[in-house]
Amino acid sequence: PNTLVLGFYDDIPPQDQLQDSTLSMCKISENNSQTDDPEDQNDPPFHFPPVREGVSVGRGGKSLGPQEYVCIIADAVKMLKNVALVRYFGQFDRTNALQGSVFVDVWPVNLLRPDSAAYVDTCSLFLLQLACILNMTRAWQKAKLRLFLCVEEGRSLKGTEQKLKHLLKDLRMKAEIFTVPWDSQVMLHWQRQARSDRIEELESEEGGVDNDKVNTTRVSDEYLQAVNKLILDQPLPPPAVRFLYLPRPPADTSRYHDYLHQLELLTRNLGPTLLIHGVTPVITTDL
Repeated sequence: PNTLVLGFYDDIPPQDQLQDSTLSMCKISENNSQTDDPEDQNDPPFHFPPVREGVSVGRGGKSLGPQEYVCIIADAVKMLKNVALVRYFGQFDRTNALQGSVFVDVWPVNLLRPDSAAYVDTCSLFLLQLACILNMTRAWQKAKLRLFLCVEEGRSLKGTEQKLKHLLKDLRMKAEIFTVPWDSQVMLHWQRQARSDRIEELESEEGGVDNDKVNTTRVSDEYLQAVNKLILDQPLPPPAVRFLYLPRPPADTSRYHDYLHQLELLTRNLGPTLLIHGVTPVITTDL
């Protein structure tokens, strides 16, 4: 009840079977008794309607525009609901995915904020917890959790890794930790950021920019494509599913389109992926 799950906003046709004409729903008769026998009704049984029937062609057949879609995410977070965006699960092969060696990959860092590589905030812990719960179910018990730690050269790598191992031990989570150097990706971000800051500084001097609206944490398409490639190019067997950190939408609603575009670039071609934003502290080490 405290978590909202949404399909990702892309151009892939819906893969679910809810619009199947053979699927009927239980109907409520006038005396409030339930019946699922269509012969007992004068009307045909209820069906889930086709997902994109009779909606605006200008939106690519979608019932919501991108602005409205991100508004749903933002409103859910404001209402203290956890949010999960699900992408590429039409590619999930249930028959083969849980046979042999199965891996679940977790990237608990906010990849849209390379200047903020924290692994112990509420969102990253919630993401770890969901992956752990999945691993506890019968069908996924043999799956191995792989935790990816993005690091920059010169930072205390050993200390960060040891701290994370200690946290996993306290939380009784079994996961193999992989350190992933991402200096070149972060460098792309800061090079672009330096250019943007200089342009904004010059425009501000000319009176062309409202300093109160300047946001210094935007990331470039080049950076996001590099991070996407970093995830895809790991020299390991591909996972059955990936868990990624979902940042909250920007406060500035005019940036909602950019936010959705960034998520699309980040997750492009990653296969079954869950983008998770957690607002609920679900983990304790006091017990």
